[in-house]
Amino acid sequence: HVQLVESGGGSVQDGGSLTLSCAASSYSALHSMAWFRQAPGKEREGVAGIDSNGSTDYADSVKGRFTITQDNTKNSVYLRMNNLKPEDTAMYYCAADQRSVSWCKMQGGSIDSYTYSGEGTQVTVS
Repeated sequence: HVQLVESGGGSVQDGGSLTLSCAASSYSALHSMAWFRQAPGKEREGVAGIDSNGSTDYADSVKGRFTITQDNTKNSVYLRMNNLKPEDTAMYYCAADQRSVSWCKMQGGSIDSYTYSGEGTQVTVS
């Protein structure tokens, strides 16, 4: 079983930046990792995904502002968020899988398509 622990959330002003981190407890190779978010009263949405080859995908709403990266030696994934807006306020969740997960699943907000997910870290932009 792989545990994912997110960190780095917080409160920032409009236009500010944050970097979220997600650390996996297991050294088992994780092929697909992604970030999702959910704001109160809204559906969960996929934010960004990355695979073990370094290929990435982003939701249109964050392209050009967010960057997903990974450190395979640490089985960790990061989300650098620049130019944050109030509409980015949400609980952010990390998800991972040893298998390849289609970008469509991430784009569709399907966190359940990933075998593992974390408890989330809150991001508030005001």
